[in-house]
Amino acid sequence: MDYLKKHALYPPQIQESPHVDLGIIVVIPCHDEPDVVASVQALRDCKPPECAVEVIVVVNDSEISPFEIKQQNQLTINQLNKWTLLNSDDKFRCFVLHHPDMPKKHAGVGLARKIGMDEAVRRLEQAENPQGVIVCFDADSGCDTNYLQEIEQHFQINPDTEACSIYFEHPTNGTAYPSEVYEAIIDYELYLRYYVHALRWTGFPHAYQTIGSSMAVRTNAYQKQGGMNRRKAGEDFYFLHKFIPHGHFSELTTTRVIPSPRPSHRVPFGTGKAVGDLIESEGRYLAYHPNVFIDLQFFIKKINALYEVKDESQINRFTDDLPDSIRTFLLQNNFPKKIKEIQAHTANPKTFRQRFYQWFNAFLVLKYVHHARDAHYASIPVCEAAEWLLNEQNIEIKECAEARDLLDIFRRMDAKKSQKGRVY
Repeated sequence: MDYLKKHALYPPQIQESPHVDLGIIVVIPCHDEPDVVASVQALRDCKPPECAVEVIVVVNDSEISPFEIKQQNQLTINQLNKWTLLNSDDKFRCFVLHHPDMPKKHAGVGLARKIGMDEAVRRLEQAENPQGVIVCFDADSGCDTNYLQEIEQHFQINPDTEACSIYFEHPTNGTAYPSEVYEAIIDYELYLRYYVHALRWTGFPHAYQTIGSSMAVRTNAYQKQGGMNRRKAGEDFYFLHKFIPHGHFSELTTTRVIPSPRPSHRVPFGTGKAVGDLIESEGRYLAYHPNVFIDLQFFIKKINALYEVKDESQINRFTDDLPDSIRTFLLQNNFPKKIKEIQAHTANPKTFRQRFYQWFNAFLVLKYVHHARDAHYASIPVCEAAEWLLNEQNIEIKECAEARDLLDIFRRMDAKKSQKGRVY
């Protein structure tokens, strides 16, 4: 348990011994969530896997949270405890961890996930199951009834998989929310899928969805990569990209997480804020201009040639031939120096590419995309961007297609992947 000694913030929080067959632990951060029981019930309603399952709900608030939030959290704890008494059994148990008054500097979803996931490590270690799976879920999400079974089977079928993203679909109609919420979430999910597919179109090898409610990891891999971070937002992106560049990452597409489309301004970015901002602006969601990805593709196609470029003058000539958006970004990020460093530590083109993408990773690509947007190519309506990308891939679009139609196409593309997913 070296990881826990070095990185865990708390001693053991659950006193009951784990089931001998414990294999899956679902961790749910919960802050001011009036409906978390429904999310836990969705997990309880799943067809049971072969292994035992635990759910850990981390009810948390900050030292500066208002009284109303602390009051709601206490009500949530009471509801969960009552639900647990009525619904737990030997192979499905729910535990509630209460963490009030967390330091304002760190309080947030990243810290809450870390607390729950570290406790899950401890539980799976106690059960002597280093291959056990820790699943991230949200307090306002639902799932298909095959969710737990498919997670279990995915990691069994793919023994080399250390972590995976799980297919998701936001609800796009119904009566639970006003119509403008559904319109906004259609635009936003279309943007999420457009971005990942556009990166794949460029040839970038590490393009995946990184949604906090839709990911899972083996406990031994979680420990090896240093666990969850404490970021207040974007914790999912940074967490999964610890695994993606190093291989053994896959996509689970045979089940579905159903995240909430509700607006929220509790975090500086993400689904809730995007939906809220879109409703307030009464506009359409904007996506990165196609030229951002056209320029990136031009660069990526030339990466193999960089292995043979030896002196600085050749590197400069290589850079001069690039489109302005990527050329200016690379120069701002010490491109010539980085290439020489990478070349000095590689003996063949394959290892050069591997090391290159450890530097030019998903975070740096996102920084490039923002640079290109801000300095070169203004964003355009997401439907226009999505239509461009689908046309580039010769995918048929019906005349006068709306955002919902385009989203359905991207969903079908993502859900078509085999049960084994894509493993690298």
